[in-house]
Amino acid sequence: MKKTVMLIMALVLTFTLAACGQSSNKGGNASTPPATNNAGNASTEPSGEPTPETKLEGSILATGSSALQPLVDQASKAFMDANSGVTIQVQGGGSGTGLTQVSEGQADIGNSDVYAEEKLDADKAAELVDHQVAVVAMAAVVNPKVNVDTLTKQQLIDIFTGKVTNWKELGGDDQKIVIVNRPASSGTRATFEKYALGTKTDDLQGSIQEDSSGTVRKIIGETPGAIGYLALSYLDDSIKTLAYDGVAANEENVANGTYPVWAYEHMYTKGEPNEVVKAFLDYMLTDEVQDGAVVELGYIPAKNMQVVRDIEGNITKK
Repeated sequence: MKKTVMLIMALVLTFTLAACGQSSNKGGNASTPPATNNAGNASTEPSGEPTPETKLEGSILATGSSALQPLVDQASKAFMDANSGVTIQVQGGGSGTGLTQVSEGQADIGNSDVYAEEKLDADKAAELVDHQVAVVAMAAVVNPKVNVDTLTKQQLIDIFTGKVTNWKELGGDDQKIVIVNRPASSGTRATFEKYALGTKTDDLQGSIQEDSSGTVRKIIGETPGAIGYLALSYLDDSIKTLAYDGVAANEENVANGTYPVWAYEHMYTKGEPNEVVKAFLDYMLTDEVQDGAVVELGYIPAKNMQVVRDIEGNITKK
């Protein structure tokens, strides 16, 4: 009997000690977890914070066409607002100036109303990459008091070659015609001469020469009997826009090929652009710009054109 009692007590003691040992081990695990497990969790679990996008940084100088300048200027401001690390300067000077400067590495982008081949030697033009961003139309404009609403191609030729010097010869009042022309480097002049006149013209004695489209508009608006030409993006109530052979200068007539005085707007780079310049040029082709600033400023999105024109001036339907 005594042996049985002692055996039971020994078994109870054994289970009690085992239970205490397990309790001790569990407490150690809770307060001191294995370092290897924690390290593994830290390296595999996501932080929950978004990965930052690559920030664009750099500067861009775009020079050239005064006809394209308002569009590039407005788009550059919006691009800089969205990319604080980028600075863009937009300058005029004419298409020839822009093409020369980008060719010589003095500018990152050369804005032009004409193809590079029309202004530069073939070898220099071959180094440039063309980025077409819009279509621009040109129109003959006069002082608001000129009593003429439309001119034919031949009448315009007669004016800009000096054959006709008074508005009365064209059905207007007895008033001297004052020509406001552009310098030879101007892409606007090249476009107007090629598609409105069909010929190059000399600078006439007594004519006014000015490159800035804004200044041209101001001079014509303030000078009795004045005539010149502007991109549609510069037209306002301070001047009168003339029809060409009876066809109004507007987007619809340009897009369907009825109105012939228009050109592509080019942004040239020397070789392929760097990351910052490419980002800006890509932005110029986004719907935000094409359906926004392009239309608001009087340009025509290339996607709206129903015709295409090659470098020789030949037009075909799309």
